Amino acid sequence: MPGHLAQEKMAARVVPMPLTIPQDARPSAVLCLLFPVDADLHVLLMKRTPDKSAHSGQVSFPGGSQDPSDVDLKSTALRETYEEIGISPSNIDVLGALTPLYIPVSKFHVFPYLGFINEINAYNISHSEVAHVIELSLNNLFHPDRKTMVDVVSPAMPQVIRNVKAYKLEDGTIIWGATAMMLSELETILEEYPTTHFQ
Repeated sequence: MPGHLAQEKMAARVVPMPLTIPQDARPSAVLCLLFPVDADLHVLLMKRTPDKSAHSGQVSFPGGSQDPSDVDLKSTALRETYEEIGISPSNIDVLGALTPLYIPVSKFHVFPYLGFINEINAYNISHSEVAHVIELSLNNLFHPDRKTMVDVVSPAMPQVIRNVKAYKLEDGTIIWGATAMMLSELETILEEYPTTHFQ
């Protein structure tokens, strides 16, 4: 995997990265789910419901904290995806893992997994956690025009305005922080491996 160097291309942090990951970091996992629409590969994201948490209202992948009942972190990613947006793990092929990422502001140690599904027939959204889902063409998302610098306010520190690297969609939606960093690693992977490898 391209790793942290690829992630750092879109780095934006509310709290500085510590020298070592703290012992009280919370293991968590997310699923970067890819799916084809005609001949174009898409990625599934979601906008979180505003709830005053550290990542309230932000665009993210489906995912969350590891549960004691989860066999491993891959199981966490699949379970959370099912609970948040209703896609069954039995329909998802997990292709592998991306590079783990520690998020200082929420103390999540996130393990991203890359998945593929042939078709999404319907969603069953948990509206307490998810405002809506976002289906994005990777060709559109990774177009050079989508990358920019924007002013953002983190729910964790609403009194501070930061100018950060971000993906800005045509409708004005901003993707920044850990999600943008993980997408940056995916972008680097797809520069080396054509999208046809996933179809």
